[in-house]
Amino acid sequence: MNEEYDVIVLGTGLTECILSGIMSVNGKKVLHMDRNPYYGGESASITPLEDLYKRFKIPGAPPASMGRGRDWNVDLIPKFLMANGQLVKMLLYTEVTRYLDFKVTEGSFVYKGGKIYKVPSTEAEALASSLMGLFEKRRFRKFLVYVANFDEKDPRTLEGIDPKKTAMREVYKKFDLGQDVIDFTGHALALYRTDDYLDQPCCETINRIKLYSESLARYGKSPYLYPLYGLGELPQGFARLSAIYGGTYMLNKPIEEIIVQNGKVIGVKSEGEIARCKQLICDPSYVKDRVEKVGQVIRVICILSHPIKNTNDANSCQIIIPQNQVNRKSDIYVCMISSAHNVAAQGKYIAIVSTTVETKEPEKEIRPALELLEPIEQKFVSISDLLVPKDLGTESQIFISRTYDATTHFETTCDDIKDIYKRMTGSEFDFEEMKRKKNDIYGED
Repeated sequence: MNEEYDVIVLGTGLTECILSGIMSVNGKKVLHMDRNPYYGGESASITPLEDLYKRFKIPGAPPASMGRGRDWNVDLIPKFLMANGQLVKMLLYTEVTRYLDFKVTEGSFVYKGGKIYKVPSTEAEALASSLMGLFEKRRFRKFLVYVANFDEKDPRTLEGIDPKKTAMREVYKKFDLGQDVIDFTGHALALYRTDDYLDQPCCETINRIKLYSESLARYGKSPYLYPLYGLGELPQGFARLSAIYGGTYMLNKPIEEIIVQNGKVIGVKSEGEIARCKQLICDPSYVKDRVEKVGQVIRVICILSHPIKNTNDANSCQIIIPQNQVNRKSDIYVCMISSAHNVAAQGKYIAIVSTTVETKEPEKEIRPALELLEPIEQKFVSISDLLVPKDLGTESQIFISRTYDATTHFETTCDDIKDIYKRMTGSEFDFEEMKRKKNDIYGED
């Protein structure tokens, strides 16, 4: 370990593992350490079930009705992958997909007036949906056609809207869409957590809706994918990629000190030895003095013995409760997966509720979601701080990832990865470039 590395990475969360994979592919000498004996850090999948009970300090062993403990792989942080999103592109370009198997999530639902409805995202579904009246459907269909044809570079497709200036609120007005439709478009299609986007230029929102539709078009049932055996498989896949390119991995390594000289990182001390480095990547838990708290997320893992009502008995789904529907500022999310994904015992379902905390009683805030899941066999509640780095790391060369937010997909995590990459290397993250470098090493085309 007493060596010089280009980059040392602390923590094996998804963000850290992807960055260590990318840096290794780019020819950097990487040392990757984690104080835990398992991969994944905050974004691990916990197995066997007994470990989950211990982690949440629930007394006693899981009841026999839960089946075999080792049939469970329970994600601490629930997220799905957008089929056409950035993480899938990273997986495809790096060929980490060879280590993973994915299943399409069976449906995406939205909450309105205490009930849940399938999210319409194709013309046919929009016309059949009971979320809207007949005239509303026609207007929504027109809007979807506009979004599908939208191309910033082709003024003919813009119909007088300026993508960089026109606020999204104005676009909704142009198509005369009502509040309920705006709610599910902004929150269940564009996947915003709050309504701040309404007054921002419409370009970003329209591209998000496009991403949703294109992701949906790839597999049909929903735009989301989920890996068999849980999300903990993702960081491990990238860790393998890093190892192929000479990256060194060490689990169960207590980190005693991050050594900084003249304001710049020069190494990491562990078990009396010092590994030197030029740059350091880590999650907030390794540098508590360099991050600040910007909020909290509550997550409740619920074990059920039944599919969620009104989802056509789906074995996996996402439910979005838009903030307007429950008088909140931010949305509540439910991610549900089951034994079909090799993450639970036969006939069992795992539903994870998450949202940004807004009051002193977070458990009350998620009640509307828990009511949809009744009866619940066992709950595991966690409230975690949302931490962000205090500075960009350009001086210290210590680059810190952000805590995983309450969204149920990985787009925000990928934005963070691209942001850290740019701060570290000074250039934009380029998927194509990475693909070329990989091919050079394997000597293919």
